[in-house]
Amino acid sequence: MKIIVPIKQVPETSNVKMDEETGTMIRDGIESIINPLDLYAIEAAIRLKEQFLSEITVISMGPGKAIEAIKEAIAMGCDNGVLLSDRKFAGSDTWATSYVLSQCIKKIGKYDLILCGERATDGDTAQVGPGIASFLDLPLSTFTSEIICLEKNSIRIKRLVEGGYEFLDMQLPAVLTVVKEINDPRLPTLKGKLRAKEIKIPMWGPKNIDAQDECLGLKGSPTRVVKIFPQKVSREGEKFIVKDEDDLSKAIEKIMDYLILKELI
Repeated sequence: MKIIVPIKQVPETSNVKMDEETGTMIRDGIESIINPLDLYAIEAAIRLKEQFLSEITVISMGPGKAIEAIKEAIAMGCDNGVLLSDRKFAGSDTWATSYVLSQCIKKIGKYDLILCGERATDGDTAQVGPGIASFLDLPLSTFTSEIICLEKNSIRIKRLVEGGYEFLDMQLPAVLTVVKEINDPRLPTLKGKLRAKEIKIPMWGPKNIDAQDECLGLKGSPTRVVKIFPQKVSREGEKFIVKDEDDLSKAIEKIMDYLILKELI
């Protein structure tokens, strides 16, 4: 069985700056980590590997330093990886990102299962996993909380829905996006880190995956950010400074008058 896990490298800090012109995130100079929610997809893939002797390929789209994320996934137990990196990919929205990742998966060839994190913490859209399924025309389960049974051509899963849980039987190949409930991710091992250090990660551009230039980057992204501005929190109110009994009586009187005015009492 062959499993593909798309992952993303995201900023570790919440102190993120945005480019007001392009509406995209400024990632330079910010320490990055594997998207925390992708760790659950990696762990789910590794557990299937331990059970079915699967081969796991990790793919990621980003700058050259995203190789660190791929190598960390390999140190956890994945087998190999591919980095999609090119200036033409810069500024991609979720549609363009899904397109590039799906083209990469087509290039890799035979696969049985694609496991994605529920969403990326720097965007919170949860659109890339479903986007990949759409581009590849594959069955999809979002918010997957448990892989119950896996057979040669089918999989049974449990997924979170608004009213509780839903059980699905799906034909393979398929795409799953997983939630935290599915497992507890392991840490990379020393043996895994040594192995990851020796593995050479190929870097692919648009030509390697037969991607059309008009579908890439800002040019290929239908999402348009009209305006970016910092959120302003303003509160209007009156402050009462109480120093003695007289001040306290006046403050209570004003508060009671306000509550009566607003018909709260």
